[in-house]
Amino acid sequence: MEQNRKTGKGKGNVSEEINLFDTKIKPNRGIEDAVISALLIDDKAYEEVEEILTSDMFAYPENRELFEIAKILDAKNIDIDILTISEEAKKRGSIELLGGYHSIAKKMNDVGTAAHIHSHALLIREGFLKRQLARFGIGTYQKSISNELDVFDLIDETGRDYSKVVDSIKSNSVKSMSSAVITEMDEIAKRMDSASKGGVIGVPSGFTDLDRRTGGWRKSDLIIIAARPSMGKTAVSLCVARNAAIDANVPTAFFSLEMSTSQLTTRLMSIESEVDSMHIANGSLARHEYQKLTASLDNLASSPLYIDDTPALNITELKSRARKLKQLHGIGLIVVDYLQLMSGRGNEGSREQEISSISRSLKGLAKELNVPVIALSQLSRATETRGGEKKPQLSDLRESGAIEQDADIVIFIYRHEYYGMMVDADGNSTKDTGELIIAKHRNGSLGTVRLAFKPQFTKFTNLEYANDESLPYVEIKKETGSTFKSEPAKKLIPMSNALIKNVGEEDEYVPF
Repeated sequence: MEQNRKTGKGKGNVSEEINLFDTKIKPNRGIEDAVISALLIDDKAYEEVEEILTSDMFAYPENRELFEIAKILDAKNIDIDILTISEEAKKRGSIELLGGYHSIAKKMNDVGTAAHIHSHALLIREGFLKRQLARFGIGTYQKSISNELDVFDLIDETGRDYSKVVDSIKSNSVKSMSSAVITEMDEIAKRMDSASKGGVIGVPSGFTDLDRRTGGWRKSDLIIIAARPSMGKTAVSLCVARNAAIDANVPTAFFSLEMSTSQLTTRLMSIESEVDSMHIANGSLARHEYQKLTASLDNLASSPLYIDDTPALNITELKSRARKLKQLHGIGLIVVDYLQLMSGRGNEGSREQEISSISRSLKGLAKELNVPVIALSQLSRATETRGGEKKPQLSDLRESGAIEQDADIVIFIYRHEYYGMMVDADGNSTKDTGELIIAKHRNGSLGTVRLAFKPQFTKFTNLEYANDESLPYVEIKKETGSTFKSEPAKKLIPMSNALIKNVGEEDEYVPF
C-alpha cells in the first residue's frame, strides 16, 4: 500500500495518483480542465463555484494556480478572461507554470460552454474528498503499525482529520478580510435585532439577569461553573441544559461522569414538574403529585437533550462522542459534569498537568465544533477555612491554574444558607436563594446574579424581585377580556418580574 505522485516535466507534471492496496485513485483531468475552461470563457462562472471549490481541490498544479488567480481577480472585481489571467500570472511569477499565453488560450477551446460548471465542480470536490480520505486512511494504518503515537493520541488525531473532511464540505476555512468583515457585520445586525427584541445572542441560560450580563452562552466559549461539593453544581447544570433544550430548542449534550442517566432523569422530571425529587425517587407520590408529574413530561420527553453517563470517560473519548453528536443531531451546547472526574490521555505526568491538558482540550473542542462548552469544576477546601462569607475566588479552582487561563467565563455558585448564614452582608434574607458569581468574563463585565433555589426540586430559577430599581423597567398594558386598553397602564414593573409572573392582585398585566 503506497501513495504515488507521478512527476515529469512541463505542464501537468503532478497527477496525485494514490495507490491503495493496488487500487489506483486517480484525479479526473478532463473535469478539471472543463471547469478552468468555463472560468475563462464566462466571467460570471466563478460565482457558480466559489462556495464549492478551493484551489487545493485541484490535483494538477496549473489548474490549481489558474483557479487561485480567478479568485484573486474576482476579489478585485476584475473580469476573468485570458488577458487578465495572463497579466496576473506574470505578477505572480507563474506564467511559465501555466505554459505561457498560448497554453492558456488553448484551454479556452477545451469546452465551449460553462453550462455544466456547477455539476463539474461537485465532481472535483468529490474526487478531492476521496483522495483525502484515502490519505488519512493510509496515514492511520502506517502510524498504527509503527507505534509512533500513543493509541489515544492516534484516535484523537484521526477524529480531527475526518472532521476536517466533513467541515471542508460545509465551508472554506480560510477567509479573506473582506469576507470576514461582511460576515461579522451580518452577525452584528443579528445581535442588534435580537437585543432590540429583548433576546440573547448566544444560547440562553434561562436566567434572565445572567443572560443580560453575558448575552447567553457564546459559540466556541469554554465556561467553567465551579463550587464546593453540595453547593448545587449539578442542579445549575441540569437547569441550564433543560432551559436550552426545552425553552430554546437547542440540541444539548450532557456528559455525566458522576450520576447515572436514571438519576439525572429523576432530577429533570422533578425540575420540570416541581414534584419533590425524593417522592419521585422512592415512589411515595400522592395522587395529585403523580398527575402533575405525568402532565409535565411531554416537553421533557420530546426535547433535544442527549445524556451520556459513561463513567471515567477520558478526554479523547468525550471529544469523539461530541463530534458524533454534532454530526448526527447538530448539538449547540455541551455540558460536562464534572472536570475533575475526567481522565486525560495517560501520558501527562502529574495530575495538575493532566487537568491542564483536559482544560485545553475542552477549549479546543468548543472552537472545533463552534459551540459553547460548559464544564463543572470542584473548588479547593480553601473556601472552608476562609473567614466571613466564604465566597470563592479564582485561586480556589482546584488542581490547575490552567482552568482559569483557558476559560472564557468562570462562574462560582455560592449559597449563604449552606454555611448557616441566613442574611447577607446587606441584611437581606438568604433563605432559598443562591448566587452566581461571574469571576472572569473575557468579553464582558463581572458581577453577581441572585437566583431562587428550590431545594425539594434541586432547581434554580429566576428570583422574583419585589422592587429592585437596578433592573430595567417596562411599561405594561391592562388586559380587559381578549383586548387591551389603548393607553398604557400607569404602572412600571421590573423586567424580570414581567417575564415571570402576572402583576397585580385583581387586574392582570403583560409586558408589551
